[in-house]
Amino acid sequence: MKVGFVGAGKVGCSLGKFFACGGIPVTGYFSRRRESSKEAALFTGTKEYTEIGCLIRDSDAVFLTVPDGAIFSVYKELGKSDISEKILCHCSGVLTAAEAFPDIARRGAYGYSIHPLIPVSSKVSSYRELAGAFFCIEGEGPHLSLWKNLLECLGARARVLRACDKVRYHAACAISSNLMCALIWESTELLKGCGFSEKEALEALAPLMRANLEHLIASGPVDALTGAVERGDADTVQRHLDCLESREEKEFYRLASKKLLEIAALKNPLRDYTELEKLLKREKSPGENENVK
Repeated sequence: MKVGFVGAGKVGCSLGKFFACGGIPVTGYFSRRRESSKEAALFTGTKEYTEIGCLIRDSDAVFLTVPDGAIFSVYKELGKSDISEKILCHCSGVLTAAEAFPDIARRGAYGYSIHPLIPVSSKVSSYRELAGAFFCIEGEGPHLSLWKNLLECLGARARVLRACDKVRYHAACAISSNLMCALIWESTELLKGCGFSEKEALEALAPLMRANLEHLIASGPVDALTGAVERGDADTVQRHLDCLESREEKEFYRLASKKLLEIAALKNPLRDYTELEKLLKREKSPGENENVK
């Protein structure tokens, strides 16, 4: 199967190099920015295409590695060419194949979403991480097992998703990745209030974060949970709430702690969390000033 790419950014370059290194024939790249397609073709040892129709003609499968908001418009442009029997794929985590390619069956082609569950941060080095990544595949057609087997042969792991689960899947990814940045930002801001620089704060938190993440991965969130909420230490949780300056920070801490309380109850079913439950249900912690910003 010969694979071509429309879009020569980080995801397109990384997937193309990953495929080429694994022995999958890659035809080349088309991009509206001629310089980008030229660089991608050079990087992957493939061909630069100046006409999108020629890329489609030479490829069995075409990946639309463009921003999510551009996928449908690029698909409409592809429709000007003969795409019958072609396999079209996009890499959006949230869009289903049907949303991106709504009338693809009528055109005699097949559509799939193939999302690498990994932050692709570099055009030139992220491809090395794809062999250990997890891919989620979704779509209607006869090629689901083909893509799953192909990716697993390249060293990745793959799972087929139902279309109805795609948004829930992407929300899970965002919580464990993007929302983690919000947690670390809040932690570093609190340490900066103690006199740390941002660099010092991150260096101080790094061993704690690494150890906790390793335990989470090895044992799961229930066994990995420690701290004031897990102990049922309502006094410490109250003191944390009291030291936070804004309502938004207090609510951020409270909502996260309420979720931790659910986990703590699973870990310690016989422990009494009544006092902590009452504290976390309050709209305002005791002593919270109505005029606090």
